[in-house]
Amino acid sequence: MKETKAWYVNGVIGVVLIIFLVVWAALLFIQYMSIVLPAVLVVLALLLATGMTIVQPNQAKVVTFFGRYLGSIRDSGLFLTIPLTIRQTVSLRVRNFNSTTLKVNDIEGNPIEIAAVIVFKVVDSAKAVFDVESYEKFVAIQSETAIRHVATKYPYDTFDGHEITLRGNADIISDVLASELQARLTVAGVEVVEARLSHLAYSPEIASAMLQRQQASAILAARKKIVEGAVSMAQMAIEQLNKEGILELDDERKANMVNNLMVAIVSERATQPVINTGSLY
Repeated sequence: MKETKAWYVNGVIGVVLIIFLVVWAALLFIQYMSIVLPAVLVVLALLLATGMTIVQPNQAKVVTFFGRYLGSIRDSGLFLTIPLTIRQTVSLRVRNFNSTTLKVNDIEGNPIEIAAVIVFKVVDSAKAVFDVESYEKFVAIQSETAIRHVATKYPYDTFDGHEITLRGNADIISDVLASELQARLTVAGVEVVEARLSHLAYSPEIASAMLQRQQASAILAARKKIVEGAVSMAQMAIEQLNKEGILELDDERKANMVNNLMVAIVSERATQPVINTGSLY
């Protein structure tokens, strides 16, 4: 099913025709005291009245005639369309859907809580009415299904920086969620304007343990950076001393100097200087 344009004219024309038929019927009845022709004119007026419809801004009227889809009216105002038709109103406004907080497992098997806000609008009124039972319920169910599927494809968090995570790459996750939702909701004539995570956390039963794990991983990552920096600084110090000829150091003195620099840089506490007044040997 695909949306088409229904036949309709300006509603003022319909109002004028209805008034004309009613006035004509009244004049004929008064002049000839006959009921047959005036009755026919009144029936025609009533028939035209069934084709009068009002369309509000950002709404569409889906027109059906005895079970057959005739088209949709998207323009706002008063219109005269085919009489004896059923006209179903479909909102074209942008709407939000707040999903419930879902409990799922990420790709590493960790239970997490996740929720999202879906911004959508109807772009095909025919599909929204005829291709699904209720497009609003369809959006709700498919949104939760897509959120669960996306959550199982990525880890909640990682510290290596080489992997997309739910917590660290919110924009990428939102784009992936919006793309998957659009693929699911096209059948209902719905366009996904935006999809954003509104809630993301570890499940309460593992939140404390995962917090400790995060802290430990962060400490290890920080230590790695500190050691890399310390080695680089010690190497630069030795190279600078050799280049400028300030000191001539043998391998043992270099090892001792590097050891002292590493201890001073890597240590969590401030180091206490020790003055050596004698020889190293």
